[in-house]
Amino acid sequence: MEAQKYGKIVDIPFPNVDAYATETQVEDSGRKIVEKVLEYSPAAVLCQGEFTLAFQVINMLLDQDITVVAACSERIVKEVGNKKESYFNFKKFRKYTRR
Repeated sequence: MEAQKYGKIVDIPFPNVDAYATETQVEDSGRKIVEKVLEYSPAAVLCQGEFTLAFQVINMLLDQDITVVAACSERIVKEVGNKKESYFNFKKFRKYTRR
């Protein structure tokens, strides 16, 4: 399994983000997540979830020199009658980088 290359896998659930949350509230949530993540001294972190919170978490982890990755998948869409079904076929991880 691709993720095992980075060591032990620990799932930390991403919280729901209220649509009316302020930027400050989202940043505070991000800080709490990062504190919890850092307790595990991770080799890498897969960060997925609500976009503005993920952005905060990713940047905070990069500030700590933690490798942060995204799952890269191939999307397969099948039309069944007038309904579309999407399937995602994992291909690899891609690192977040800064310029």
